[in-house]
Amino acid sequence: MNKLVYLSLGSNLGQREEHLERALTLLEREQVHVVARSSIYETEPQDVAAQPWFLNLAVACETRSFPMQLIAVVLRIERELGRIRRAPGGPRIVDIDILLYGNTVIDTPRLTIPHPRILDRRFVLEPLVEIAPELRHPVTRKPLRDYLSNVKAQKLRLTRPLSR
Repeated sequence: MNKLVYLSLGSNLGQREEHLERALTLLEREQVHVVARSSIYETEPQDVAAQPWFLNLAVACETRSFPMQLIAVVLRIERELGRIRRAPGGPRIVDIDILLYGNTVIDTPRLTIPHPRILDRRFVLEPLVEIAPELRHPVTRKPLRDYLSNVKAQKLRLTRPLSR
């Protein structure tokens, strides 16, 4: 049975949009089927300011993978695209985060779902609410759109609108 999952993708090195598109292609290859995707946003770095701005988007996907299988797929795709983990929050060719996996809540050393910083990041919330405006946080049960006002100060600009 397929599960609905939400992922956030980002890139701030090289051909950013090409890296994101390649990551989406590789997700499909791994049987993680994109069923909705947001616009692409250019966003200011949050943790380490002295680096290029990111391109970010969110996707809704269907998968048969269990959460630990999905994180293995995501990490494998990041490595395949050339991501090298140096400094936390530093520049990266591609970053793929599992935001939500159905209504599942997981807290292990390897994986936390919902993503622990989902509510603190406009570059996650804005595209996520764009594709799923009624989506609720599985712990607080509040609509994710209600959290947007807390992060409005974070700089973000629409670079490629969602084509409907």
